[in-house]
Amino acid sequence: MNNSPFPPIASHQAPAPATPTRPMRSHGPIETLRRMAAAWRERNQFRTELERKLKGDPHLIDDIGLTRRQVEDELARPFWQVL
Repeated sequence: MNNSPFPPIASHQAPAPATPTRPMRSHGPIETLRRMAAAWRERNQFRTELERKLKGDPHLIDDIGLTRRQVEDELARPFWQVL
């Protein structure tokens, strides 16, 4: 029993991380292709929507903080290119 008038000092160590319920594993080639295709599809949809907004209401482009040149550069990129 501790007869000290002071409470015990708390440990400064971080608690151990929780053990994951499933082990982390890398994705197989099929899953990688699916993810790549999904990313390409998203990029293509984004660029299509951006083009539609540029043609429909150019002021929307100003509202989101882009210049016409930035939008044109984005639209000129192929769907697989990120930046």
